[in-house]
Amino acid sequence: MQLGLINSAWVQAGQGTAYGIQQTRAIGFDTIDIFADPLDIDARERRLIRTECAKAGLPIVSVACVAVGLIDFNPSVQKFHLSRCQAFLDFAYELNARNVLLVLGEYIWDRQVIPPAEQWRIGVEQLQRLGEYAARLDLQIALELEPFRLSLLNSVPNMVRFLGDVDHPAVQANIDISHLQLTGTPPEELRQLKNQAIHVHISDCDGRVHGDLPPGRGVVDFLPYLREIKDLGIDGAISIELEYSPQPEKIAEWVAEAYQATDRLLQQAGIRRE
Repeated sequence: MQLGLINSAWVQAGQGTAYGIQQTRAIGFDTIDIFADPLDIDARERRLIRTECAKAGLPIVSVACVAVGLIDFNPSVQKFHLSRCQAFLDFAYELNARNVLLVLGEYIWDRQVIPPAEQWRIGVEQLQRLGEYAARLDLQIALELEPFRLSLLNSVPNMVRFLGDVDHPAVQANIDISHLQLTGTPPEELRQLKNQAIHVHISDCDGRVHGDLPPGRGVVDFLPYLREIKDLGIDGAISIELEYSPQPEKIAEWVAEAYQATDRLLQQAGIRRE
């Protein structure tokens, strides 16, 4: 697999798009994932992303989309978020990306008032529609497994069940190693995602709260997870996810540290290819 970076690391540190892309390549990454909302950026920014990535020789693998309103109980809100997700797929197509990384929402009101099964049904129907849209663009959707108690997709069994209900080849799973640690998921459970996982996120955490730290700064034992991921035979990328550096002025050092630590881990697991 190739080693990538989600460009939100630079954005959240207040660095411009071009600088972040250039530094990503200079540090040594093979690929890049883009965190940008097509409804919030203009044509100049869209072109800048395309041209700078091409200039740097950085293929764009994934475009990240957080769409918590996709499973809202209000039809009008659902329609907006369906349209917004379609705009993300259009954006990914423009960037020649492989997939849209999609974050679904959570059960509302502590799973009371609105039956959980109803929100699950809404999510399945929405992803079936988005799967059809993605397939027409020769794209895939990678669903994020979240570590939070009320998230729809917060365990490997839930992910497997959801993918089975959606039953569309364009809708697959993303694996986030830090999230697996936070949910107490043993590496062996990943075997259930054979032929259903297409993308991977990697970061560290303290084992208690969501952290997205450079590997080595937390408690995650990465190698057992990486060996299981290797056995899944994913033809894609492992992308480092870093959020909110404690020293934004040293973001380049923060990213370089994450790159070096992750590269060592991937080499140990025999999983990295350029």
